[in-house]
Amino acid sequence: MADNHPTGPAETGAEMDYAEHERTYAMFLSMSKWLVIVCVALLISMAFGFFAGGGLFGGIVAFIALTVLAFFLA
Repeated sequence: MADNHPTGPAETGAEMDYAEHERTYAMFLSMSKWLVIVCVALLISMAFGFFAGGGLFGGIVAFIALTVLAFFLA
């Protein structure tokens, strides 16, 4: 078998762009936060519409109200 041992220094690739990394991570956190907020608002409004007698339009109004409330609180 051929031995393939490196003879020079290890290549680490390009320099890290820390500013871009921070922006990407901040965007990921923001999108994750809003995904969770929308999912929770959807579940609460579905429970309101299905089980509390709110119906379709009551559930839609509850979803919009919860999402707007979360926008101002978050």
